[in-house]
Amino acid sequence: MNNMLVTGGCGFIGANFVRYLLEESDFTGRIVNVDKLTYAGNPENLADIETDYKDRYIFIKADICDGKKMAQIFEQYGIDSVCHFAAESHVDRSIVKPDAFIQTNIIGTFNLLESARIHQSRMRLFHHISTDEVYGSLGMEGYFTETTPYKPNSPYSASKASSDHLVRAYYKTYGLPITISNCSNNYGPYQFPEKLIPLIILNAFEGKPLPVYGDGRNVRDWLYVKDHCIAIWTIMKIGTPGETYNVGGNSELENINVVEMICDILDEKNTLSDGRSRRDLITFVKDRPGHDLRYAIDFSKLNKNLNWSPKESFETGIRDTIQWYMDNRKWVERVRSGEYKKWIETHYG
Repeated sequence: MNNMLVTGGCGFIGANFVRYLLEESDFTGRIVNVDKLTYAGNPENLADIETDYKDRYIFIKADICDGKKMAQIFEQYGIDSVCHFAAESHVDRSIVKPDAFIQTNIIGTFNLLESARIHQSRMRLFHHISTDEVYGSLGMEGYFTETTPYKPNSPYSASKASSDHLVRAYYKTYGLPITISNCSNNYGPYQFPEKLIPLIILNAFEGKPLPVYGDGRNVRDWLYVKDHCIAIWTIMKIGTPGETYNVGGNSELENINVVEMICDILDEKNTLSDGRSRRDLITFVKDRPGHDLRYAIDFSKLNKNLNWSPKESFETGIRDTIQWYMDNRKWVERVRSGEYKKWIETHYG
């Protein structure tokens, strides 16, 4: 893989993956990062990478829904592999405005697959990043496996399910070498502050209310983002073409437990001025429509076949994540204020 296209590389997981590939992995090729720079895409996440790896990193502001532009990039840069992160990915936003999810997650994926098919003679791999949400909701027992039937419950998860099926179809119909990974909830550095964990960290640090949907008993499996990046690269290197791999964090927790753990860690580090416990800031709010009860990933296939397992427990990962947000207040404020958008306009128009 000499010329890898990474889509959505300025987003949370994509930026961490680009960093991992260039700074820590055995990847020796060039990365072409294509990102539309929507609200959660921030090229400042990789500003130092752009400086330090000038010969191996190229950023292009472009929309994967623009089929002609994608074709041009494949041709110009001799793309021989793809790691496809780019997606609209926030459930609440998909409920309010589903059309953007249909366009980006389905049409955008189709455009990339078509460009890859046209250049199939040199394509080593098309790896597609998906989510455990395509499987729907679990009861209090059982786990999602790679053979769990799809049953998406939100416009977001339905659009991701559609893109998964397209990717698999291009393998079956055209023989395009593909792999798919369905991951559980990621957390870690550079995550946009609207997501649960960074929102709770920042609000709790500042003594603001901590909104929790419903009764807080919805269960998620939490995956530290660097563990996810290692899993992706492992799949891309030694995974079997045509196969799907579930990636889980082995950290199944109720949302309320996550919030309480963050509160307790921050109380250890920095007590509130009025002496209250941060748990007193927890505020239960009206549940969102179609809120899945529980997700839990069985990643035994990935463990058995490719010898991957997460290195971070939730306890260690959440402490590192909290510390990162405390140490990067400037980044937080630029994202919250929208200041990063001015930087984007100045540099990329």
